[in-house]
Amino acid sequence: MDTTYYEHGTAAERWERAHLFFDAKEYTAAAHVLAGLVDEVPGQIGPRLLLARAYYHSAQLRRAESELRVIVERDPVEHYARLMLGRTLERQGRHEEAERHLRIASALAGDFEQLP
Repeated sequence: MDTTYYEHGTAAERWERAHLFFDAKEYTAAAHVLAGLVDEVPGQIGPRLLLARAYYHSAQLRRAESELRVIVERDPVEHYARLMLGRTLERQGRHEEAERHLRIASALAGDFEQLP
Protein backbone atom coordinates (compact mmCIF):
# COMPACT_ATOMS: atom_id res chain seq x y z
CA MET A 1 0.00 0.00 0.00
CA ASP A 2 1.48 3.30 -1.14
CA THR A 3 0.59 6.29 1.05
CA THR A 4 1.53 9.91 0.88
CA TYR A 5 2.90 11.89 3.79
CA TYR A 6 -0.56 13.33 4.39
CA GLU A 7 -2.13 9.88 4.68
CA HIS A 8 0.65 8.25 6.69
CA GLY A 9 0.04 7.07 10.25
CA THR A 10 -2.90 6.42 12.48
CA ALA A 11 -5.89 8.73 12.66
CA ALA A 12 -4.51 10.17 15.92
CA GLU A 13 -1.12 10.83 14.33
CA ARG A 14 -2.72 12.51 11.33
CA TRP A 15 -4.93 14.60 13.64
CA GLU A 16 -1.80 15.76 15.48
CA ARG A 17 -0.01 16.46 12.17
CA ALA A 18 -2.99 18.50 10.97
CA HIS A 19 -2.85 20.59 14.15
CA LEU A 20 0.88 21.15 13.69
CA PHE A 21 0.33 22.36 10.14
CA PHE A 22 -2.59 24.54 11.21
CA ASP A 23 -0.66 26.08 14.11
CA ALA A 24 2.23 26.79 11.73
CA LYS A 25 -0.26 28.55 9.41
CA GLU A 26 0.31 25.90 6.74
CA TYR A 27 -3.41 25.78 6.06
CA THR A 28 -3.28 24.02 2.70
CA ALA A 29 -1.14 21.22 4.13
CA ALA A 30 -3.49 20.95 7.12
CA ALA A 31 -6.43 20.68 4.73
CA HIS A 32 -4.74 17.81 2.85
CA VAL A 33 -4.40 15.83 6.06
CA LEU A 34 -7.85 16.74 7.36
CA ALA A 35 -9.68 15.88 4.14
CA GLY A 36 -8.58 12.27 4.55
CA LEU A 37 -9.64 12.23 8.19
CA VAL A 38 -13.06 13.65 7.35
CA ASP A 39 -13.53 10.95 4.73
CA GLU A 40 -12.53 8.35 7.30
CA VAL A 41 -14.73 9.66 10.15
CA PRO A 42 -17.43 11.77 8.46
CA GLY A 43 -19.62 11.94 11.55
CA GLN A 44 -17.05 13.65 13.77
CA ILE A 45 -17.37 17.42 14.04
CA GLY A 46 -13.80 18.21 15.16
CA PRO A 47 -11.91 17.22 12.00
CA ARG A 48 -14.56 18.74 9.74
CA LEU A 49 -14.55 22.03 11.64
CA LEU A 50 -10.76 22.26 11.55
CA LEU A 51 -10.88 21.41 7.83
CA ALA A 52 -13.37 24.26 7.28
CA ARG A 53 -11.09 26.61 9.20
CA ALA A 54 -8.07 25.52 7.12
CA TYR A 55 -10.05 26.13 3.93
CA TYR A 56 -11.18 29.53 5.23
CA HIS A 57 -7.65 30.63 6.09
CA SER A 58 -6.31 29.43 2.74
CA ALA A 59 -9.07 31.37 0.91
CA GLN A 60 -10.82 28.21 -0.31
CA LEU A 61 -14.12 29.78 0.67
CA ARG A 62 -16.49 27.54 -1.30
CA ARG A 63 -14.92 24.46 0.26
CA ALA A 64 -15.10 26.05 3.73
CA GLU A 65 -18.76 26.88 3.14
CA SER A 66 -19.51 23.33 2.06
CA GLU A 67 -17.94 21.79 5.17
CA LEU A 68 -19.62 24.32 7.48
CA ARG A 69 -23.02 23.66 5.94
CA VAL A 70 -22.61 19.93 6.66
CA ILE A 71 -21.84 20.73 10.30
CA VAL A 72 -24.76 23.16 10.68
CA GLU A 73 -27.12 20.68 9.05
CA ARG A 74 -26.07 17.94 11.47
CA ASP A 75 -25.85 20.19 14.54
CA PRO A 76 -27.90 23.39 14.11
CA VAL A 77 -26.77 24.77 17.48
CA GLU A 78 -23.03 24.44 16.80
CA HIS A 79 -22.20 28.08 17.60
CA TYR A 80 -18.71 28.27 16.13
CA ALA A 81 -19.73 26.63 12.85
CA ARG A 82 -22.54 29.20 12.51
CA LEU A 83 -20.11 32.02 13.18
CA MET A 84 -17.58 30.65 10.68
CA LEU A 85 -20.30 30.13 8.08
CA GLY A 86 -21.40 33.74 8.50
CA ARG A 87 -17.82 35.00 8.18
CA THR A 88 -17.20 32.77 5.15
CA LEU A 89 -20.30 34.11 3.42
CA GLU A 90 -19.25 37.68 4.26
CA ARG A 91 -15.85 37.13 2.63
CA GLN A 92 -17.71 35.99 -0.49
CA GLY A 93 -19.75 39.21 -0.50
CA ARG A 94 -22.96 37.40 0.43
CA HIS A 95 -23.82 39.73 3.31
CA GLU A 96 -27.58 39.14 3.52
CA GLU A 97 -27.11 35.39 3.70
CA ALA A 98 -24.27 35.82 6.21
CA GLU A 99 -26.39 37.99 8.51
CA ARG A 100 -28.78 35.13 9.30
CA HIS A 101 -25.99 32.85 10.46
CA LEU A 102 -24.24 35.59 12.41
CA ARG A 103 -27.48 36.44 14.22
CA ILE A 104 -28.03 32.79 15.14
CA ALA A 105 -24.40 32.51 16.33
CA SER A 106 -24.88 35.59 18.52
CA ALA A 107 -28.06 34.18 20.00
CA LEU A 108 -26.42 30.81 20.67
CA ALA A 109 -23.54 32.59 22.40
CA GLY A 110 -26.01 34.51 24.58
CA ASP A 111 -25.04 37.82 22.98
CA PHE A 112 -28.53 39.29 22.76
CA GLU A 113 -27.36 42.94 23.01
CA GLN A 114 -26.25 43.00 19.38
CA LEU A 115 -29.53 41.63 18.05
CA PRO A 116 -31.76 44.41 16.65
